[in-house]
Amino acid sequence: MVITVGRQYGSGGREIGTKLAERLGITYYDDLLLKKAAEESGLCEELFHSFDERPKSFLYSIALDPYSFSMSHITSKGSIEQQVYLATYDTIKKIADEGPCVLIGRCADYALKDRTDVINLFITAPLENRIKRVARRNGISEDEAKERIRRRDKDRAAYYNFYSAKEWGDAKSYDMCIDSMLLGIEGTVDLLAEMLRLKGMTNEK
Repeated sequence: MVITVGRQYGSGGREIGTKLAERLGITYYDDLLLKKAAEESGLCEELFHSFDERPKSFLYSIALDPYSFSMSHITSKGSIEQQVYLATYDTIKKIADEGPCVLIGRCADYALKDRTDVINLFITAPLENRIKRVARRNGISEDEAKERIRRRDKDRAAYYNFYSAKEWGDAKSYDMCIDSMLLGIEGTVDLLAEMLRLKGMTNEK
């Protein structure tokens, strides 16, 4: 069993994924995924954080900052962002082969599209609630939180739409979409655990 979690920024998706993994006694992969991808590929871990769910085509990067361009950005394997994406993609598939887990973002649902033991989730929440959550969590103003949400959601959507050829946040792209404000974090975890139990994907009674 593999659970992938897409999420709007500030929706509590990461916390829900963590708690669900703890409830089920399985491994949770977020930043750990990037670490494993770096180890597997031999690329610098900082590169994975730099390009993490932030799609920037190579030509677009040059257009934004032509003075930083050098041929060192290209190898026979493609641009560095292409290498980072493919390394992440391969690592997701290897992790899924190792056993039950929860995977956060990074087009994991697309990487595992050919498997039959995967549940793809998307966590959302009303903007006003996300603004308050992000402002409180980061110690910033609500205006700053709103702008941060706008940027992060835009990046995640562009990354997902580009690499998966599906639409980020669209119900058709997932098995279940949930507003985390309806039941709260703990209630959402309870709901998801029960759904997985009913599908016979857990050992919970």
